[in-house]
Amino acid sequence: MRAFCKRQQMAKKRQAQQKGKQDEKVQLKDALQKDVLEKLKQAKQELAAVEVEKKRAEEERKREERKQRERNKSFAELLEESDLDWKRYKG
Repeated sequence: MRAFCKRQQMAKKRQAQQKGKQDEKVQLKDALQKDVLEKLKQAKQELAAVEVEKKRAEEERKREERKQRERNKSFAELLEESDLDWKRYKG
């Protein structure tokens, strides 16, 4: 019974210590000056815009590659891809 009480007391102490540490924690945004925080937010937005532009450019490049491959196909390749069946038209 006594050991149980000690465990409860130790648990309460740990909880109190953890709560005290949480109260002492300072948020990064609280520690930074407003102008620095604004610069960081602006840099984040710029990076996001650059990322979107990169994705768009990559999609455009892939689209152009597909067009070029389609243009460079031989007659045999085009015929193989065709779904025309001469048996239907044989009559």
